[in-house]
Amino acid sequence: MSKTGYSRVFFYLLLGIFLTGSAVGQTVIRVGAFPNITHPQAMIGKNNGWFDKAMGSGVKIEWKSFNAGPSAIEALFAGAIDMTYIGPNPAISGYVRSNGEALRIVAGATSGGAALVVRNDSGIWKPEDFHGKKVASPQVGNTQDVALRAWLISHGMKSKDKGGDVQVIPLANPDQLTLFLKKELDGAWAPEPWATRLIQLGNGRLFLDERTLWPNGDFITAHLIVRTEFLKQRPDLVKNWIRAHVELTEWINGHLPEAKKLLNQQIAKETGKALPDAVLDESFGRMKATYDPLRGSLMQAAKSAFEAGFLGRQMPDLSSLYDLSLLNQVLAEKGKKGIQ
Repeated sequence: MSKTGYSRVFFYLLLGIFLTGSAVGQTVIRVGAFPNITHPQAMIGKNNGWFDKAMGSGVKIEWKSFNAGPSAIEALFAGAIDMTYIGPNPAISGYVRSNGEALRIVAGATSGGAALVVRNDSGIWKPEDFHGKKVASPQVGNTQDVALRAWLISHGMKSKDKGGDVQVIPLANPDQLTLFLKKELDGAWAPEPWATRLIQLGNGRLFLDERTLWPNGDFITAHLIVRTEFLKQRPDLVKNWIRAHVELTEWINGHLPEAKKLLNQQIAKETGKALPDAVLDESFGRMKATYDPLRGSLMQAAKSAFEAGFLGRQMPDLSSLYDLSLLNQVLAEKGKKGIQ
């Protein structure tokens, strides 16, 4: 081969290395998250590179952004992501739809952060005032929708579609605010920061902080789930991620002012708009970061979803939904008590 030929081969080799970049020799892990305050570990970790540092130079993290749980579950089913931060009800439905095969909960992420808000001039002051009213939830069968329906049943009421007189309306959170201002909606069971937005911007009033319905005020809002196949194939990667997740959770709780700033920076980066400081502070005050998946609250949420008719004719067996072995290994290494 001539010198020109060798030069051309060498050039294309260099070009190939340049185009593939640092991905050469790296393991890729694909992680889903939503740009909201109930996914603080993901938002902060993306912003400050926490997970990149923890996973090391041999691992490339590909973040995937989702706006709702069902789309994240579909991506997991398709093998497009390996793990995701997600709410309890989409995780339950994904597990049930796959006959317990597709996913496992490996750690908690947040507790709290949902409330029932009513319009100040709605005439609602006590539970029975909800008769004949219009109340929104973000999506039929989602976590807040199930909580709302369970609360109505506990106070002797039902939604119109179940033979009652309370009109439960599935409505995206921004649209809830619009209808509050138009006085076309009486209340909403909303996650943060939308509950706070309804209060501060929509002439709303806090009627019920959902934390008051749970022991010690703790109920799961988001957790980390992993595709079962990936968990079996790469437990080392999952364990390293969980270790970083636990450490970041502790950092968040110990550095709230800085954590909220980084969180808001990332939300602004992904959505184009930061949360007002007043909204961020009040909404974050109703939730906390946690690595405990709060199994008891999820099981109660599943029971409520079943009673509301969202999980079929028979209560599903959720006995294999959790795999906390790696989380407990990490906690043991840190001298902390394991989680059942």
